Amino acid sequence: MTITDLTVKIPSSSRSTSIPSESSRKPSRWGTVEFKFYYVILCLALPLMIWIPITLSDPSHPNYPQYQYKLWQGWLFGRNLDNSDSQYRSFRNNIPILTGVAFLFLLLKYSWNKLYLMSKIPGDNLHLIPLNAALSLIFLLALHGSSILKLVIVITINFIIAKTCKSSKFGPALTWAFNIGILFMNDRYNGYRFGAITPSLEFLDQEKYEGFYPRWHINFNITMLRLVSFSMDYYWACRKPNSVEAGISLDERQRQITSHPHEMYSYANYFSYALYSPLYIAGPIMTFNDFLWQFRRPLTITRSSVLGYLIRFIGCLLTMEAVLHFMYVVAIKDTRAWASDSPAQIGMLGFWNLIIVWLKLLLPWRFFRLWALVDGIDPPENMVRCMANNYSAFGFWRSWHRSYNLWIIRYIYIPLGGMKNVFVNSVLVFTFVALWHDLTFKLLAWGWLVSLFILPEMLARYFLPASRYSSTSWYRHVCALGGVANILLMITANLVGFVIGVDGLRFFLNELVGTFAGVQFLIGVVFCLFVGVQLMFEYREEEMRKGIYRRC
Repeated sequence: MTITDLTVKIPSSSRSTSIPSESSRKPSRWGTVEFKFYYVILCLALPLMIWIPITLSDPSHPNYPQYQYKLWQGWLFGRNLDNSDSQYRSFRNNIPILTGVAFLFLLLKYSWNKLYLMSKIPGDNLHLIPLNAALSLIFLLALHGSSILKLVIVITINFIIAKTCKSSKFGPALTWAFNIGILFMNDRYNGYRFGAITPSLEFLDQEKYEGFYPRWHINFNITMLRLVSFSMDYYWACRKPNSVEAGISLDERQRQITSHPHEMYSYANYFSYALYSPLYIAGPIMTFNDFLWQFRRPLTITRSSVLGYLIRFIGCLLTMEAVLHFMYVVAIKDTRAWASDSPAQIGMLGFWNLIIVWLKLLLPWRFFRLWALVDGIDPPENMVRCMANNYSAFGFWRSWHRSYNLWIIRYIYIPLGGMKNVFVNSVLVFTFVALWHDLTFKLLAWGWLVSLFILPEMLARYFLPASRYSSTSWYRHVCALGGVANILLMITANLVGFVIGVDGLRFFLNELVGTFAGVQFLIGVVFCLFVGVQLMFEYREEEMRKGIYRRC
């Protein structure tokens, strides 16, 4: 086992056949004096980073009574549990139910497959499409109750628009206008009440008809991406059809861009795709083309790969449990119980809140992807790198919510012109991303900050290109300083968008740069981040020595 075995495997990072020759690879720095010094710093900094939030979460801390009411009874070493994040709590508390639903779903699919194959020659899996649609209806009926009618009406209207406007140049515009309009209307009318539509349907608003999770419009943000994907894939298939020879295997990218015969863009296939149970709640997001190719030409997903993914998921889940039992940083953040805390303590509150944001998103995504893998469908992996293993703004967004990033590139970034106008397109993309997440100023500010904060990296790449300076002795260290700046900017943007908002950031910045102790801490942070970025550089070099190539 080597350190690169920890790298999350994705198709685009598979071991390349065009591995550079031994002479062209950079020699390893792991055993140099420089890196031994970095190991010392790492061994000193990491325990401190863990110890600070643990001490802030101790019952003897003066601020503990301010957030104690937010804590739950835990199960680990008699500790309480910080289960105050409502988004993660809704997933964590329902893991047993979701696991049972997944098991029942897979059992029914397995039984259906066995019965079907008794009388058929094994080939494609298109016979599973009707079963998927039926199981999706049952799943959504239990989840959303009577609101499933609203969802089915919306996706049917989208299908009609796609079919009606398949040859019109206004087709994409109508698709986008309809889906964005539904997003805004859902937010404005809170998913609509039947009684507000017509009094005769008011009885459907009763609690007994609402289902387990009646707020269907919250999940529609994910569904909307699939509706756009189907419409755009069908539109491009009608205008620029491409085909592939029988028996040729397709990789992840080829499955996304290779269209199907027109008859494959049917309502049954569309319905099964848009409401596919394992990926309905949170994704990962698949394009329609990719989804259907995996039924037409089933992939070989080995048991060992699924078992390895399950072990990785359990490891991440237990890590999250340990963090929530020993670090009550979410409760401290929500109650702003940081009076008299030092700049170092405030800084670690922000950092560990971001780690929890990363974990609370990673866990549902990997749970539902695991469900899909067992079902024979391989959606894109969403979290490719740990949040703390990123130094590039561009690389960060390629590795964070990767399936969404692939969707953005295919359906927004490239149609807008791609690299022809990077900054303007980035502003438009992140504005959409912010509004898609939530129609709030906090996330809009996040989107604009992210767009602004990619400028330094763009300028650095232009004025200091690796093709010209990578062979110099100073280039790696200058890049590391740039990586430090990127990390600080990305932390700032994500604290605004997902943790404390604009007002909270003002307090944090005032404590960090407005006091002498804060400046001292910031200098120490810059030094430690410099060491961290050097280790990140070498980790990626080690990946390339093993034939693993990434753009993040």
